[in-house]
Amino acid sequence: MAAPRWLTPVPAADIARGDGPQFCEFTEQFCRITKDSIGGAAGTRIRLRPWQRTLAGQLWARRPDGRLRHRTALIGTPRKNGKSAVGAGIGLYGLSFGPSGGEVYSIAADKDQARIVFGVARRMIELEPELSSAMRVYRDAIELPATGSVYRCLSAEAYTKEGLNPHLVIADEVHAQPTRELWDVMRLASGSRLEPMMVGITTAGVKTDSTGGDSLCYTLYQYGLKVVSGEIADPTFFLAWWGAPDDANHRDPATWAQANPGFGDIVGAEDFQASVLITPESEFRTKRLNQWVATAQAWLPGGAWEACADPRGPIPDGTEVVLAFDGSFNNDSTALIAVTVPAGGELPYIDVVASWERPTGSGNDWAVPILDVEEEIRRACRRWQVREICCDPFRWARSYQILEDDGLPIVEFPQSPQRMVPATQRFYEAVMNRQVAHSGDPRLARHIANCVIKVDNRGSRIAKDARHSPRKIDLAVASVMGLERAMAEPEPEPAEPQFFSWADL
Repeated sequence: MAAPRWLTPVPAADIARGDGPQFCEFTEQFCRITKDSIGGAAGTRIRLRPWQRTLAGQLWARRPDGRLRHRTALIGTPRKNGKSAVGAGIGLYGLSFGPSGGEVYSIAADKDQARIVFGVARRMIELEPELSSAMRVYRDAIELPATGSVYRCLSAEAYTKEGLNPHLVIADEVHAQPTRELWDVMRLASGSRLEPMMVGITTAGVKTDSTGGDSLCYTLYQYGLKVVSGEIADPTFFLAWWGAPDDANHRDPATWAQANPGFGDIVGAEDFQASVLITPESEFRTKRLNQWVATAQAWLPGGAWEACADPRGPIPDGTEVVLAFDGSFNNDSTALIAVTVPAGGELPYIDVVASWERPTGSGNDWAVPILDVEEEIRRACRRWQVREICCDPFRWARSYQILEDDGLPIVEFPQSPQRMVPATQRFYEAVMNRQVAHSGDPRLARHIANCVIKVDNRGSRIAKDARHSPRKIDLAVASVMGLERAMAEPEPEPAEPQFFSWADL
């Protein structure tokens, strides 16, 4: 049985006085399997596995004063590990043993997704006579008349949720939430409850930039890691996350077992063997190994870029390099990269020379400091032996002309498919074969992680994900251009014309 990769600490005494045993007894006595599966036949009672019992004890732990320990929980498991059934059990338990006038909600990015957990709960009631005799079931609501409590499913139109007063919220597939608005509305709405709880149950999704600010789920995940490490002391936050390490071999059955607590039990090994052959790697890693990938169409496999890091330090002065420049004027970023020209069997080495991004909180009138960029390029040329400065002439023709007039070796590199397709392929192969090294600069790592692959009839090349336009990729683009030129044979010097006299013949 796989243990969680990440788990916030919960004192044994809090578990002992908690509601875990009561939840498990309720689930096994009143909740039934709703569909035929490896875990059992439809209509049979749910039998909780040891890992699920342990999870329940941790989730429903109580403080010494008798109050529930956790107000927010994020539970991450790969697909097919009984996530919907657990969520439905949590919802029905909260409805049955919650306060009088309680409100339980299943939420998700859209109503169809929200109805999955809610629909499982409703079917459990239909299959269990004791539940069906005590509860009234409607299309989008379950009522418990004895306490005046209700269980509903809601979608992501957060502006319609004002005025609710939930004591328990089950959020399904948190990674799919387009914004954090619904989550925040429900969390704030529960402020008057004595023991409110938000429970997010999810698989991993699209990895955000280094701050995680544009993804609710990744923000919660990162916060949970800080609680796990002790960086943040927050006993109200609970994280239980099953998954494989980023650099794990996604085709190895040992990796499958490591990431899936129900592997070989409620999810079969044969299913993995079949799906790994036909599922794109990024999707397999996200849905089956619960790993965060850089984007929905990840460019590099998880851990591949990190494996090429080399802590050798700055590029020594006087080294032969190629400078690569990718620039914008405003509201984006501008990047300057150095790539060493390989010599003597050494690998080409990539490092960030400078990067300019719009500061957080600045207005839309921010512009790239063009004179500073030009001076940084001159400074790099004084520091290293620069074979060439490759750049896309778009919007920066004036600066390129000035630098060329200064005698600097400007080489135009238009970011056309004809140039970027082979350059992208060369970069990918170099990373995968560990034939390139880099400094580990976190800015470059973030830009690399933000890249997606754009595929058309001209080939594959990196691009920015249109769904997450604020994310920057300019350092990645410059790195691709720089490696392409650093690995190319130097341009031959033009032959000087020779003049002969008849007397020399």
